[in-house]
Amino acid sequence: MLKRVRDPRVQGVTVTGVDVTGDLQQAKIYYSILSDKASDKEKTQTGMEKATGLIRKELGARLSIFKTPEITFEQDDSVRYGDKIDRLINELNSKQ
Repeated sequence: MLKRVRDPRVQGVTVTGVDVTGDLQQAKIYYSILSDKASDKEKTQTGMEKATGLIRKELGARLSIFKTPEITFEQDDSVRYGDKIDRLINELNSKQ
């Protein structure tokens, strides 16, 4: 679905998870990017927010529910945190 978004700010975005409320009215979409730069994070967040309408439209066409959920985007730092843990473990192993 993100392939249909042509905004260069959202290129390279990976959706890592989605939390949906019980009444299916709201969805929080978690995503990650490869860059660690704060400016890239801000640009990507802005691009994702600008693409909200298109993404909701695509979801509405694909889902068979009465109302398409309101969506919000949040950067998922778990991938970056996992990489940090891996590096620390590798450093400990190399010292032994």
